[in-house]
Amino acid sequence: MTRIESPKLAGWLLLGAVAMVGLNLRPFLTAVGPLASGIRHDTGLDLQGMALLTLVPMLLMGVFAFAGPYLQRILGARRAVLVALAILGVGSLLRLFAGTGAALLGTAALCGLGVAIVQAVFPGIIKQQFPQRVTAVTGLYSSMLMVGGALGAQIAPIVATVSGSWRVGLAWIALPAVVAIAMAARLLPRDPTERPLQQPISTLLKRPRTWLLMACFGLVNGGYSSIVAWLAPAYQEAGWSGAASGGLMAIMAASQAVAALLVPMLAARGLDRRPWIWLALSMQIAGFAGLGLWPVAAPVLWAVLVGAGLGSGFALLMVVALDHLRDPAQAGALSALMQGGGFLIAAIPPWIVAVAHDLTGSFAAGWFLHLGCAALVAVLVVRLAPEGYATSMRVAGSAEAKAV
Repeated sequence: MTRIESPKLAGWLLLGAVAMVGLNLRPFLTAVGPLASGIRHDTGLDLQGMALLTLVPMLLMGVFAFAGPYLQRILGARRAVLVALAILGVGSLLRLFAGTGAALLGTAALCGLGVAIVQAVFPGIIKQQFPQRVTAVTGLYSSMLMVGGALGAQIAPIVATVSGSWRVGLAWIALPAVVAIAMAARLLPRDPTERPLQQPISTLLKRPRTWLLMACFGLVNGGYSSIVAWLAPAYQEAGWSGAASGGLMAIMAASQAVAALLVPMLAARGLDRRPWIWLALSMQIAGFAGLGLWPVAAPVLWAVLVGAGLGSGFALLMVVALDHLRDPAQAGALSALMQGGGFLIAAIPPWIVAVAHDLTGSFAAGWFLHLGCAALVAVLVVRLAPEGYATSMRVAGSAEAKAV
């Protein structure tokens, strides 16, 4: 990191870099839904093909999250983030030239790869640089993911309308990626010459708690991936325009952002995050029930409830994973694994929702699926009591076991 004389100013600038990196990780996903009609018309993709534009990046987020600890050890966290942001920017820019469904899917994969690497290493950076403010800064990072999602959904149809091309509506996302690269290069701390040893991934995978975190994270984020893929198309089927459905997506994403920022701050008052997670899940259940049963009665309310529930749930589970281990490298590795398994789970629901729509002619069955997933997570979360963190992650004879 370039030397900045004032430590306080350096801290604020680093927070700005955290926010800017987070801002870039979702627009490439949320921009697709509002432009679905034009994309389907020009590429010939059906609903299941469109689902792949979400499924493939989410799968990559899962697969490459497992490589996060390895990349951090080999490249260093800062260098890995810079490379990943460059991949994301290139993938976004190439959408200008995506003339077929296969080409568009290739750009989605490239963007997903870049995002996967960032998500795998960035929680460890947060824990390392803000050890006393992990909850608040994780909330900021999560919130900016959602703000980016809102911007993607809102700006993409506007850019597409002005330019006359949905490709431009997708490709503009390369611009904030360039800004993020510049800020990260200047402000993220340089990687140490000697990097800390980490528990092998196989060791963490032997812990049942790791798999529990994966399941909770995946079931919650499956709701997000389906909402990103199908909320706008669902209302377009009801006669809404691309801009109007994009606006609803933006409202959902803005609600995510506010909840992802505020709820972790409230949860920081105590060690037990479970009551707040249950609140998040309750909002999801109410929102998905509304979408499934009364979609036209109060679409803004359903979007707000689902968004707030998904945003706060995402941020809180990130915090819970980091809470389990004191060492930043170990906590980052656990977070990466949670995201890896979680995103593999979360990749599948958009395709299931598409199949259910083809069978029933409605998105309602898909929304009810996610209502059930939220209810299941509410049961699983009972086991995430803070007094059990040390026991659940203990490895016999390890320094971490003695430190926790």
